[in-house]
Amino acid sequence: MAREFQRGHKAKISDLTAGTDLYVGVQISGPGLTFDISCFGLDADERLSDDRYFIFFNQPKSPEDSIQLLGAQSGDTESFRVTLDQIPSQIQKLAFTATIDGAGQMSQIAPGYLRIVAGGEEVARYSFDGSEFSTERAVMVGDLYLKDVWRFAAVGQGFDGGLDALLKNFGGEVAEEEPEAAPQQPAVPAQSQAPAFAPPPQAAAPAPSFGAPPAPAPAAGPVAGTTPPAPAAPTSPQTFTPPGQTFTPPGAPPAGQFAPPGAPAGQFTPPGAVAGQFAPPGAPGAFPGQAQPFGGGTQLAPVPPEANVRVVLTKYAEAPVGDRWTEQNTNLVRATLTKDAPILAKQGSMVAYQGDIDFAHKGSGLLGKLTGALTGQGMSLMRCTGNGEVFLADEASRVFVIRLQGEQLYTSAQGVLAFDESLETEVRRIEGAGLPGGGFFSMLFSGTGAVVVKTRGVPVVLPVGAATYVDGNAVIAWSAGAQAVTTTSLRLRRSGYARQTTEAVNLQFRGAPGNFVVVQPFEV
Repeated sequence: MAREFQRGHKAKISDLTAGTDLYVGVQISGPGLTFDISCFGLDADERLSDDRYFIFFNQPKSPEDSIQLLGAQSGDTESFRVTLDQIPSQIQKLAFTATIDGAGQMSQIAPGYLRIVAGGEEVARYSFDGSEFSTERAVMVGDLYLKDVWRFAAVGQGFDGGLDALLKNFGGEVAEEEPEAAPQQPAVPAQSQAPAFAPPPQAAAPAPSFGAPPAPAPAAGPVAGTTPPAPAAPTSPQTFTPPGQTFTPPGAPPAGQFAPPGAPAGQFTPPGAVAGQFAPPGAPGAFPGQAQPFGGGTQLAPVPPEANVRVVLTKYAEAPVGDRWTEQNTNLVRATLTKDAPILAKQGSMVAYQGDIDFAHKGSGLLGKLTGALTGQGMSLMRCTGNGEVFLADEASRVFVIRLQGEQLYTSAQGVLAFDESLETEVRRIEGAGLPGGGFFSMLFSGTGAVVVKTRGVPVVLPVGAATYVDGNAVIAWSAGAQAVTTTSLRLRRSGYARQTTEAVNLQFRGAPGNFVVVQPFEV
């Protein structure tokens, strides 16, 4: 039985089928309306960097045939064949879209669907109708996207503008052909060469001939009495960037390079650092289990000047689910919850949630309260349980997900936004003679899970050397292998610190190569 999806639902393809040879069918109709149904092959920045992966009526397949336009069949207005294990690595998402060719709006459409078929069996279906839209002329129906593994997302997002505006939104270019040039007809694979992954027949519609076992009869044609609808041709022919050339949005950095928000285009080099290097020699590239160092992210695409409100908001759409923790953007993190795996988060950090989520105060007990009062490391936490998604933030601070795999990490309580309840936490004292209270205190996280830390501004990851000193109010986290001791400053006056509200005390870190300390450009 096919799994029913609602708008916004996502799932791994491996949870739906073990196969990688998929049939994707889209059914959409409306009185007096004709539709162009297309597939955009996008890169990691969700841009159409190679026009050969825009699959539509004028370009029915990708260069290596991993994405093919099959035409109308088996009750579907348009259908595609997608062979996931043959898609090149630069293609990270397949966006299936439908646009109205001519006048009309999406609120006029009848009930339709997008379905996925594997091995002759329908495994997923997302249904929609005109009540979900208003004046839009296009809809992003669903996505197949790569996040460690291939996944499916039911999108159902309306889009003002036609195919041209949708193409520009993904970074493509549209140019008008000469008036005498006639539009090409779509090339539909011959039924005798069609794959055997066999979508099931639909009620009141003939089954595609490629779905049935080979028969000794002559090559099959349309069933008597029925006429399969032909894909609609556009009212104005279109051409695109020649195959083999890549598209680079105006003002974007060269391929393979990333510029943080506010930085000039091109490769980013911190002040005083050697060009081409992000971290100083000896600094680790990322926290244990983290895919990239601090400051990573995706550059937002430029918005065309004719964009209206829906086009403008498209770039802020919810990020696809990665794993349990997903960085929605540099200031917002999303946790995907299940009933057996709650999280703990700073009280008041919830900005939105979806699903059945319960929020409760997390008491620390008398010992915990005393520890927090004495050390300054007490935390006001809430416990989040249930099934759904929780969005967390704290005064627009930058957030980073650090994943621990049986490891340990030190951090300050002020720098923690949320963490998995499965992690063990402990307050540790850093010894220092002559200091009020006898030392400086920190939080130790141990086990397997994730810690979400927050910083004011873009932090710096410093390698721990023989003499690495950090202002105790600016330190965020450090590796468990680094030894930290408190020390009063003998060389700096109090004016050398960002503020003068506390005693001039800093931390000295020592450790073997590979250890690190994270510092924010702001005092707590």
